[in-house]
Amino acid sequence: MTDLTQYRIEHDLLGEAPVPENVYYGIQTQRAVENFQISGVQLNHYVNLPRALAMVKKACALANRDLGMLDAQKAEAISDACDEIIEGRLHDQFVVDMIQGGAGTSTNMNANEVICNRALELMGHRRGEYQYLHPNTHVNMAQSTNDVYPTAMRLAMVLKHKTLLVAIKSLKNALDVKANEFKDILKMGRTQLQDAVPMTLGQEFRAFSTTIGEDVQRISEMAALLREVNLGGTAIGTGITADSRYAPLAVKYLTEISGQEMILAGDLVEATSDMGAFVIFSSALKRLAVKLSKISNDLRLLSSGPLCGFNEINLPEMQPGSSIMPGKVNPVIPEAMNQIAFHVIGNDLVVTLASEAAQLQLNYAEPVLVYKILESIQQLSSGMNMLTEKCIKGITANREVCQSYVDNSVGLVTALNPYLGYENSSRIAKIALKSGRRVVDLVLEEGLLTEEQLKEILKPENMIAPLNLSQSAH
Repeated sequence: MTDLTQYRIEHDLLGEAPVPENVYYGIQTQRAVENFQISGVQLNHYVNLPRALAMVKKACALANRDLGMLDAQKAEAISDACDEIIEGRLHDQFVVDMIQGGAGTSTNMNANEVICNRALELMGHRRGEYQYLHPNTHVNMAQSTNDVYPTAMRLAMVLKHKTLLVAIKSLKNALDVKANEFKDILKMGRTQLQDAVPMTLGQEFRAFSTTIGEDVQRISEMAALLREVNLGGTAIGTGITADSRYAPLAVKYLTEISGQEMILAGDLVEATSDMGAFVIFSSALKRLAVKLSKISNDLRLLSSGPLCGFNEINLPEMQPGSSIMPGKVNPVIPEAMNQIAFHVIGNDLVVTLASEAAQLQLNYAEPVLVYKILESIQQLSSGMNMLTEKCIKGITANREVCQSYVDNSVGLVTALNPYLGYENSSRIAKIALKSGRRVVDLVLEEGLLTEEQLKEILKPENMIAPLNLSQSAH
């Protein structure tokens, strides 16, 4: 039998139920906790979720106060409770699972109840004394889950993505440092894992930097789409129960409170069901993940060996690599980055399917969509910080190994193609491959070019960038 001395009795549409006396959430949150034990990841796992919810609730309370719909004392108490959450308090009270039925209703009510009960305390009342301030009547005034939830989720992503941009820029800067450090190390480029033409290790790392740097702007552009919100549309976008002046005023307050430029959608009915911005933003995260995985693959290849692989670079040694093979060290950091990328790519499919799941005026699957986007942002941010600090910054080059591949590669013949012609170049390459002899030696032996001409053509600076061939040696 339940010990009611440690509980308060609350009621909702379904009846009465005991709620622990020491919590700020109420009966509807309690039911959600019991119903949705799914991922084990609660709303408070992502700190920007409670903050964004509180920002939205505060904006709504202030708008309703200004319009004369909400008593000033109640609005002040709600606002003060929201401020505490925005500052980082009471986050442990946001206990609903990230995956939930009801299109986010449980999340909205979790916020309503926590804010209400804290506001009641600030007004001098006890938690659960809803006759003085009610989570639905007052905290949720002129609102529906269907406009509050997507607005708060969009704001949470706008706030969260800034940590991702910091991580991208940090990784790009570390790659730039290595590009400069390796700028004079000649090596063979490869296509389809076959010898291609010479380049520098610096060029290789500069390409890594460039491709990662591109995503700073792309992700910023995609995140801007999340700033358009349907706040004020209430249930389906028609604005039922809200004052006609409420929506623009609430969004104005939300911009001021959050410090983010939030925009009221032009068509609130469309904005309530459309998930297009989430699809595009998630796709941008997937693009970044694909690039990071490709770079991680390259780092593992370039460091393979040390005796039977490429061995062109050395990754920092982070831990012993085998329980049975002494001396083995694995590229564990790029391997971890690969797996994060796979996860993010999978999350993007979830977002796609969840976005497509919209039916008529609402998308019921927003919770899993939000969960997966926030998870992707967090994992990419953590992964890039790991890759930067525990891998990229400590990479060293094996200059002699890189040079030896150039000296002995048949790929050198491509640099001679403009001077020898394709037929001669192909013939020399074939002989070199069969005999194991160097291209340079075969060219000199046949008198196709002089030693001075070869030295000029094969200068590193002449092989890694376009030349004015009309003025070059023939």
